[in-house]
Amino acid sequence: MIRIKLGHLLLDRDMKLKDLAERTGLAVNNLSILKTNKAKAIRFSTLETLCNVLRCSPGELIELVPDAEPDPDPDA
Repeated sequence: MIRIKLGHLLLDRDMKLKDLAERTGLAVNNLSILKTNKAKAIRFSTLETLCNVLRCSPGELIELVPDAEPDPDPDA
């Protein structure tokens, strides 16, 4: 699973979603979808804009959360 860590970055920068929307020109509702990890995709241009405004790298904004390892023998 891919997770967008927008909420964490906003907290670290003491910034509200509305402030980010004003600085990026992106719609608050689209940023909210990213923040709540309900987005199915993100454009590179959006990623670049967010990274520029938040002064972060894509790796700080996006993380891979490995799926839980299945139990090899659930009856054991």
